[in-house]
Amino acid sequence: MGFDEEWGLLRGQAAERQSTHMQLNGTGDGPLSGPGGKDFASTPAQKAAAANTIETELEPNTKKATDRADETSAAAVKEFDGWDTGAGLKKVMETWDKQVKVLMGRLSMEKGALRGASSLFAGNDQLIKSQFTPLLKPQPGPYASGLDGL
Repeated sequence: MGFDEEWGLLRGQAAERQSTHMQLNGTGDGPLSGPGGKDFASTPAQKAAAANTIETELEPNTKKATDRADETSAAAVKEFDGWDTGAGLKKVMETWDKQVKVLMGRLSMEKGALRGASSLFAGNDQLIKSQFTPLLKPQPGPYASGLDGL
């Protein structure tokens, strides 16, 4: 058997093993969950806890780590002053500082969004309720259904 024949045989066997059909044997008990899984919803308390974690842990720890890295990098830049390595380290520090500012801004935005989400949802709920309130009140008169005798 030549190479081409053997290669063709092996490719055919591999294609047979890689079947593209799908078989669904069943689903789990209970309702199906969406893309976020069963724990998609969160409570206002969970949002507040996440915002507090950002404020009390992530932001201060990120700041500390950044300051520590800045001190070490600044010392390295001094040591390599006048060398291409020093110039490269200085450029890296500038980029690092920009990225840290973006990260700190993002953390702050997420914290604000988490804290604002509960009040936003509550406000939306009140708005929707106010739109339905006229429909929930009994209407006086012979055509209380609003169908005008139809």
